Amino acid sequence: MSSRHPLPPSDSASLHALRDGYRQDKAALLARLHVPDASTRGIRSLLRRLSALADTVLCRLWTHAQLPQSWALVAVGGYGRAQLFPHSDVDVLLLLPDGTQACADEARKPIEAFIGSCWDAGLEIGSSVRTTAECLAESAADVTVQTALLESRLVCGSAALFEDFRRRYDAQMDPRAFLVAKTLEMRQRHTKYEDTPYALEPNCKESPGGLRDLQIILWAARAAGLGRTWRELEASGLATPFEVRQIERNEALLFLIRARLHVLAERREDRLVFDLQTAVAEAFGYRSTAPDGRGLAMRASETLMRRYYWAAKAVSQLSQILLLGIEERLNPSTHELRPINPRFFEKAGLIEVASDDLYEKHPHAILETFLLYESTLGLKDLSARTLRALYNARAVMDRRFRHDPANRALFMQILRQPRGITHAMRLMNQTSVLGRYLWPFRRIVGQMQHDLFHVYTVDQHILMVLRNMRRFFMAEHAHEYPFCSQLAAGWDKPWILYVAALFHDIGKGRGGDHSQIGAQEARHFCRQHGVEREDARLIEFLVAEHLTMSQVAQKQDLSDPGVIAAFARRVGNERYLTALYLLTVADIRGTSPKVWNAWKGKLLEDLYRATLRMLGGRAPDAAAEIEARKREALILLALSALPHEAHKRLWGTLDVSYFMRHEAPDIAWHTRHLSRHVGSTRAIVRARLSLAGEGLEVLVYAPDRADLFARICGYFDRAGFSILDARVHTARNGHALDTFQVVASSQPGAYRELIHMVESDLQRAIEDQGALPEPARRRVSRRVKSFPIAPRVTLRPDEQAQRWIISISASDRAGLLYMVARVLSRHGLNVQLAKVSTLGERVEDTFLVQGPELQSNAQQIRIETELLQALADQ
Repeated sequence: MSSRHPLPPSDSASLHALRDGYRQDKAALLARLHVPDASTRGIRSLLRRLSALADTVLCRLWTHAQLPQSWALVAVGGYGRAQLFPHSDVDVLLLLPDGTQACADEARKPIEAFIGSCWDAGLEIGSSVRTTAECLAESAADVTVQTALLESRLVCGSAALFEDFRRRYDAQMDPRAFLVAKTLEMRQRHTKYEDTPYALEPNCKESPGGLRDLQIILWAARAAGLGRTWRELEASGLATPFEVRQIERNEALLFLIRARLHVLAERREDRLVFDLQTAVAEAFGYRSTAPDGRGLAMRASETLMRRYYWAAKAVSQLSQILLLGIEERLNPSTHELRPINPRFFEKAGLIEVASDDLYEKHPHAILETFLLYESTLGLKDLSARTLRALYNARAVMDRRFRHDPANRALFMQILRQPRGITHAMRLMNQTSVLGRYLWPFRRIVGQMQHDLFHVYTVDQHILMVLRNMRRFFMAEHAHEYPFCSQLAAGWDKPWILYVAALFHDIGKGRGGDHSQIGAQEARHFCRQHGVEREDARLIEFLVAEHLTMSQVAQKQDLSDPGVIAAFARRVGNERYLTALYLLTVADIRGTSPKVWNAWKGKLLEDLYRATLRMLGGRAPDAAAEIEARKREALILLALSALPHEAHKRLWGTLDVSYFMRHEAPDIAWHTRHLSRHVGSTRAIVRARLSLAGEGLEVLVYAPDRADLFARICGYFDRAGFSILDARVHTARNGHALDTFQVVASSQPGAYRELIHMVESDLQRAIEDQGALPEPARRRVSRRVKSFPIAPRVTLRPDEQAQRWIISISASDRAGLLYMVARVLSRHGLNVQLAKVSTLGERVEDTFLVQGPELQSNAQQIRIETELLQALADQ
């Protein structure tokens, strides 16, 4: 191929020359990938030329190895397709005639020498050695081997042996069984990648909508004898010319992304990981833009990912159409078409359009398709013919379609159905119908969220929230969130909550407050769709306030009657409160599997119940509430056989704020363990399984000192615990009585075994009189590196102007809370309450503090500055 390639090597020097020539030729081919260019023209040629370059080197090495002329060197897998990516393995099969013993010395030694020379020449070889009979046996037993051999091609060696293998392989192929196996394999792969093409770090080869989905179409078509290329599939009538153009365009984009990933990572890397997204985007020539007149800025990576998501979505749609088409060719339906109505048939559980141009002639039938999907028992999906008709009818879904009163009525019917809503909405999104009918939704399809909180794109998050909301109304899911299911059982119009879920984040990416933008869009939707005024008001309220309840629960002191009163005024009535609570739980659960925990659930439920009492006319009476808690605590203490009046010594040192911040079971637990240790000079530490259902609750009773909170935080940091909540109280006798809710980052299921360790080790840490240990230095996560958050600190007095509230926001990392506690300790600030909220890789923490230094403006500025330095210190 190149004049630099020497004659077949006879020594190490000539082998090195061959390797150097291969590397130089490969580098010359890959040079175009370093030139910023968004065009996909030439990428297929590049992959073929990389394959041809490997062919040339292999043939020279094969000739030099002097292997028997009856053997053959066969390319398999992606190399067999002549689509070799920069750092993909060069997969080869050494094909031997039947009867050859590859393990014999006369065969094994030259084979090992050949494979070794391939590595020495710079080829990343993946090799297997089999006879034709062994290939057929392995192929019959393993569909992965069968697939790799399907695209085999001869590189060099015996053409007769290869042709015999191909003839016997093709005769053995069962296209129906192969299609079933590959379909099952695809489903398992999609499940592994969360069944969405919209993962924030998608694998452009393996994720849904990736290159593997396109390869499966060609494999199945080739096995069925329907064609080997997209143009051959068009000639066989399996794909339309328009579909082939769409496939080739999106396939080329995925090719180019994968090739650039390999080059930039300098290794085989098929994932668009955060570390590489910006570099790949810049390789396409994309640049981050400054905010425009509407306050919008676009990252280069966001531009790339938006393009990727749209390509992956198109691949998902088209692969479903073509695979169903292949299945129908292989299994001519023996099911009769059962009429549903004049426009649709049912065929083997699939909805089949009566004619290919149904949607062009009757646009109302587009939304009717999904209404039938929900309302007709036995229907499980759409047929290939229906999917193709929808794909080709996208131009029909224009402004007139969206404003048609009949279509608006159909959409509301879809939302009001008793079953199938989640699946219908997901199917509408997959087929691009949802975004074309609900135009604001189209703007957030494939939109990334750079907040280290959500792990889904905006449209996938919205559909996840809709799913969560729907589950509250389904009896089979009542065990997941019993209180939510109990509230949902008494709710009269579930569709109101579904509309709120659809719109709650629909204003993202436009600049400004997305809640208010979404509320405006929801109001417009309700007006267009004839929603009654009171229902419309509730929907608009839910969208505008969908963040409020979680913010109050996780950042404010729920034992403060003023906090509850202010929130009650904001929601206004029980109906609004219940709806907001359900939306809040569904929303948090739909952000990331890591964000929700039992403690957050308890905080939200506590806020709901406290607000409900206030809305019911039960104005907070602190004295009455405290007496009720004391009575309940005494009952619990009596059940645990605590001596009569043994509680008085401890309770006499505690003030009103303690009893307002702790429930009766907590008060009883504290009293049972501390009644004999009041005023002790030794630290008392007790731990138990958290009543919230996850993690540990840890009690600390010790003489108060300025660094106590920091020492406790330092221990939890070193021991691998995350603090979810801290309630810090200083008794009248100068002792601290603190409780912590903690979870373990490792061994999450072994909390009972950790109790003794925490009690003994934390006691020693508290009683240590030395200097506070330096914070441990740990690696920052990839997501935090890629999407850093500018740390923020605010310091303000509380509503009574008696204490101060410190709020911090920063990228999460191990030891962050300890670093904050060290700063507070240095300035002698007494922490009375800590609300610790971790949202993915972002923290939003609030501290209620007191201290003489807070009376000085200069000291306030110094404290804020030191906190910012601690938060920014990586």
